[in-house]
Amino acid sequence: MKWTRVISGYLLLLIAVLLVLPSLPISASSSEVYRIPVKNEVEKGLYAFLQRAFEEAEAAGAEVVILDIDTPGGFVDTAGDIGKLMDDTPLTTIAFINNDALSAGAFIALHADEIYMVPSGRIGAAAVIDGAGNAAEDKAVSAWSTAMITAAESSNRNPEYALAMADKSVDLPEYRAPEGKLLTLSANEALKVRYSEGTVASFEELITKLDLSEAKVTSLNETFAEKVARFVTNPIIVPILLSIASLGLIVELYSPGFGVAGTMGLSALGLFFFGHLVAGLAGYESIILFMIGVAFIIAELFLPGAIAGIIGLALIIGSILLAGGNVVHMGISVLIALIVAIVGMVIIMKFFGKNIKFFDKIILTDATDTEHGYVSNVNRYELVGRIAVSMTPLRPSGTIMLDGERIDAVTEGGYIDSKKAVKIIKVEGSRTVVREVKEGEE
Repeated sequence: MKWTRVISGYLLLLIAVLLVLPSLPISASSSEVYRIPVKNEVEKGLYAFLQRAFEEAEAAGAEVVILDIDTPGGFVDTAGDIGKLMDDTPLTTIAFINNDALSAGAFIALHADEIYMVPSGRIGAAAVIDGAGNAAEDKAVSAWSTAMITAAESSNRNPEYALAMADKSVDLPEYRAPEGKLLTLSANEALKVRYSEGTVASFEELITKLDLSEAKVTSLNETFAEKVARFVTNPIIVPILLSIASLGLIVELYSPGFGVAGTMGLSALGLFFFGHLVAGLAGYESIILFMIGVAFIIAELFLPGAIAGIIGLALIIGSILLAGGNVVHMGISVLIALIVAIVGMVIIMKFFGKNIKFFDKIILTDATDTEHGYVSNVNRYELVGRIAVSMTPLRPSGTIMLDGERIDAVTEGGYIDSKKAVKIIKVEGSRTVVREVKEGEE
């Protein structure tokens, strides 16, 4: 009986320990922790960086990654990719909201296993905004609201607050989110509704709170190439780069030699493809397609017709669309670039065409005027003052006879019957003007 009590006591103690263990802070006296920044706008370049960071952390045998978040949000499709990346990783993910996790940033934070915030931190305001800065249509809002709910449920949080962050029709006045306003939680409010596991003043305090003081902390930062990629893959920057490229190459085409405009155009294209390659959006097939397109355009300079040029332009546009992560966004960027190119070409031809020798091959610059000796018809000024006879009625045009020569003529405006004497008073090219000769006149 005594041994039965002892064994029962040990079993109860073991069960208690097993129940308490999941709620204990993450312990890792010999663990390795990776600190990964999630800063600025959420876009494709950030996803590529986080993908590389998670792979490096796994390869190094790390157990925990801490996302140091301070972002105003960004693009929902990229946020979705990052959320999936966090769900699929075997690592424990901690979101450290080091100021703001708004919009897409809130979505990312909700996919973490735990969330900690600084006292001034905020999480929420996750409305979907279209390209013009206005609220998106109901279909997009519904899809995003569902995604926010799923993100909250993935970390066992009340989805009602996530829905209020994405849909302003949800009424939560006790948290400053009456109907018509999006929910944004402060650090204290987030802690109260269990959207945060704690409030810490610094990253060092977070490490202590997680019982990771003895762990090795590795801070990952973006490489220079990744920073460039994040900049040039931004959907706002892409149309600017393509516009610079198209306008620069057009100006260079109409300029002698190779200069600043061509350098700017090629540099813009180089940055575009470099950034999309580093971000993992473009493959080498898009660059090969682009080079083939350029070869066709060069061939157009030596071949008759416009088939090669059209094929080349289509291949270049196709390579740019292929290099982008979103065909719709990339299509809009290409359209903007084409409009800029057309407007630029019109301006160049209108204001600078006469000063550019290249235009001599495609534009006739010689003027067909009298100052340059051009005459559309011989002016027979010697006929002025001569007397002729109207062969037909002049109403006001008709035919007159002068020394056996039939001449087309018009009156000053009145009617002259046939077989009447008329006087030629003006000759303007092929136009001969006559007046009826009254009796007694010469």
